[in-house]
Amino acid sequence: MKTKDSYKQIVLQMARKTGVIKMSDLTKQGITRATVSRLVNENKLEKLAPGLYCLPETKFSEKESLIIISSRVPQAVFCLLTALQIHDLTTQLPRKVWVAMPKGSHVPKMDYPPLKMVQYSDEAFSEGIEIIESDNIKLRVYKCAKTIADCFKHRNKIGLDVAIEALKDAYTKNKVTVDELWHYAKICRVANVMRPYIEAIQ
Repeated sequence: MKTKDSYKQIVLQMARKTGVIKMSDLTKQGITRATVSRLVNENKLEKLAPGLYCLPETKFSEKESLIIISSRVPQAVFCLLTALQIHDLTTQLPRKVWVAMPKGSHVPKMDYPPLKMVQYSDEAFSEGIEIIESDNIKLRVYKCAKTIADCFKHRNKIGLDVAIEALKDAYTKNKVTVDELWHYAKICRVANVMRPYIEAIQ
């Protein structure tokens, strides 16, 4: 028969192995919420979000960082440099995770991972969202064509060269069509800005 301490050791071993552990996985091992709460109270485990835990001072991979943000801020949509990274359209490693929120939203309070928030209104926020599942957590990210239009919209923040390179790369890899690019260029109100670059790749 397992003791409380042995259950605690199982939890800590799982956290050491996987980085982020989910309560649903712990429950399958016969571990109760009370056991997890005791570990949190003893500062041996840290609660990241409802049902998500890690060891204190854990350094997260990029994927784990996205999972944490999606759990804590479910309405956020990954955008710009972070979306480019998810779509494999940039070699840059952004220092912050870029998220889009509806206009008027407050910046989510998070010590880690560091966030960079942009606010979109109406169609610019709601259009072009796709859901990617990772470890049973749903990640909301803008589609390639919407991300590229956003990059041109925010070219002063991320650099015009980044936007142009992403456009060329996505078209070469058949990740976008010209029709999709025009559709989101109009929604993001950058059709005139993108016109010469779209015409150049055809």
